Amino acid sequence: MKEALLYIKGRNKEVRCNLCSHFCIIKEGSKGRCGVRINQGGFLYTLNYGEVVAKNIDPIEKKPFFHFLPGSLAYSIACIGCNFRCLFCQNWEISQKKEADRLGIRGRFFSPQGIIEEAFYHRCKSISYTYTEPTVFFELAYECAKLAKKRGLYNNFVTNGFMSEEAIRLISPYLDAANIDLKAFSEDFYKKYCGASLSPVLKNIELMKKLGIWVEITTLLIPGLNDSDEELEEIASFIASLSHDIPWHVNRFHPDYRFYESKTTPLSVLEKAYKIGKRKGLRYIYIGNIFTDYGENTYCPHCGKMVIKRMGFSVEENNLIQGRCKFCGEKLAGVYE
Repeated sequence: MKEALLYIKGRNKEVRCNLCSHFCIIKEGSKGRCGVRINQGGFLYTLNYGEVVAKNIDPIEKKPFFHFLPGSLAYSIACIGCNFRCLFCQNWEISQKKEADRLGIRGRFFSPQGIIEEAFYHRCKSISYTYTEPTVFFELAYECAKLAKKRGLYNNFVTNGFMSEEAIRLISPYLDAANIDLKAFSEDFYKKYCGASLSPVLKNIELMKKLGIWVEITTLLIPGLNDSDEELEEIASFIASLSHDIPWHVNRFHPDYRFYESKTTPLSVLEKAYKIGKRKGLRYIYIGNIFTDYGENTYCPHCGKMVIKRMGFSVEENNLIQGRCKFCGEKLAGVYE
């Protein structure tokens, strides 16, 4: 165990965890909602520090990031745990602590220095904190991110966006990009299907943008739950209110974990979201988890020509020169080498 960051001691050995927007009040001997932070003797400890349960060398497009070092490799790591309880989670075996314990899944210790060295060995450009929720293995992510930055590596979070403002500000000097799941535009949806709330996520997206962190947004479209015209328009309008250059990934849902009430998302619904986003002025919209002739490619917003051609998670053609369209010279939003 390692003493946790971001908590306050209270009376009778209670502690308040300030890591995420649940702000759990944890009694002595108890754990927070994430299941991986425990109060022992009035001190808060993280139970998953360095206990890496997944590590892979991924194309950055798999996260998905389409405007952050396109075509590069990301050294991807995760520890067990999440501060959400999404009924449709697709990584539930490792994101839900109780499920991981039931299945006998355990992490293996890797030090921050070891993670950085492996990233260099595999010629990765960034460290990606992903698969589960990086907020709940914040201590490891924070230490890794600082080391990575010193060594010239980039850092990115794939996150539900529910961390506290204090956590965002603490890691912001080292965090280059975040792909944030904006799961719906309804407090009721977040409460019923995720065990959380929408408001902190919206505030955190805005904060990350203001702090200069490159932001991309992903919405998993679940038929009958978050795919109405009205809700899609609200999501697209919110993104556009921050910047028309924020990429929006609209992804296909397939039934998983504890939610089989909806069928797989039809292509027509994904195309509807694409058209709504375009009407709202979003310049970069991508259709994911399903193959289309256009949904994964990047087009220049000025001349309309295809500047990045993708097939799955692979970049097959890149017509950007230092982030500019080689056909017309337009600068595309994003982080490029």
